[in-house]
Amino acid sequence: MVADGKAELRRRLLAARREVAPAVRAAEADVLAGLAAALPVDGETVCAYVPVGAEPGSAAMLDALVARGARVLLPVVGALDAPLRWAEYRRADLVAGPFGLREPPGPGLEPAALAEAHLVLVPALAVDRRGVRLGRGGGYYDRSLPLRDPHAALVAVVRDDELLESVPAEEHDVPMTHALTPGRGLIGLTAEPTGITRAD
Repeated sequence: MVADGKAELRRRLLAARREVAPAVRAAEADVLAGLAAALPVDGETVCAYVPVGAEPGSAAMLDALVARGARVLLPVVGALDAPLRWAEYRRADLVAGPFGLREPPGPGLEPAALAEAHLVLVPALAVDRRGVRLGRGGGYYDRSLPLRDPHAALVAVVRDDELLESVPAEEHDVPMTHALTPGRGLIGLTAEPTGITRAD
């Protein structure tokens, strides 16, 4: 079953992330912030998230986007079976959310605010060359991403070794257009192309 394959892959990837040394994680987060600063987001709306725990990146990625003139929206987790709501990022205003997340104080904007984004940074445990993303299994992004602008860039933020040749896919999966990794930068995947270009 696809679900069983995803569960086992999640377990292995989460264990591998926990083994990454804090100094390596911090160095990769610095690189990702620099890459985010080079994304073409001037004056655009970007939907992103605050990396927590062993997730690659840091709030410095979001600060870099704001410094470029982007309006950054972060997810606000609500009902378990509902799409994500969104609220504007202000680092000083972040509060503790469900699952150990950091989020703006709610209730925020309706889920349809995602459609305003030119670029969406999406948390992922892995992504493959077809754009198939493996999340944590809560389904929030599966319910939310269908509301996106179909021309928006969907960028999975992963470590270099989390860009895989194949991830188990299900019918509801929304493919990513790009991966952003510390060592390889912005990588186009085989999903529908968008206007975003490599971060150089």
